[in-house]
Amino acid sequence: MLTRATVAALGLFLAASAMAQTDSDSSPDEDARAAAASDPTSMSRDSDEASPPDDEPSGGVRAARSAGGIEVELNKLEPVDGACRAYLVTQNLTESRFESVSLDVVMFDNDGIVARRLAVQIAPMPPTKTGLKVFDIQDLACDDIGQLLLNNVIECRTDTGGRDDCLSLLSVSQRGSVPFIK
Repeated sequence: MLTRATVAALGLFLAASAMAQTDSDSSPDEDARAAAASDPTSMSRDSDEASPPDDEPSGGVRAARSAGGIEVELNKLEPVDGACRAYLVTQNLTESRFESVSLDVVMFDNDGIVARRLAVQIAPMPPTKTGLKVFDIQDLACDDIGQLLLNNVIECRTDTGGRDDCLSLLSVSQRGSVPFIK
């Protein structure tokens, strides 16, 4: 395992080597790599150090947050009379007010067979707002749901009109053991 001091020394060695190079035909890409090598903070760290803390969101969620997207988390599934109640936590990380976001959600059983397909409306969503959407999946026990798929966006409309980029704005995650994929 490399320590920070070793990484810093390696960075300085690489920077000195790059500066000592007398080839005048170096490309801008080579110059950029040499500059990055001289910065010890740009070196990759051990995988344990590179992992986000447990309270940090995972890859797709971080991407949506940085791009100003919409996060949809399957928070929990709860048995109710003759159905399974699903709780979705939504976060609109954009500056747009969504009047309609209708999702095509597919439920698979534990063997990977399509069990149900529903249209789920998660709007209205004001800008930078977190919300909770609850819906029932009739005649399907929660224990019989092996996975949920966000298959498509049926409708997406903001206060300024329709949008055709909503699927790319969406990221999905789950808090429980049932995967929610896109």
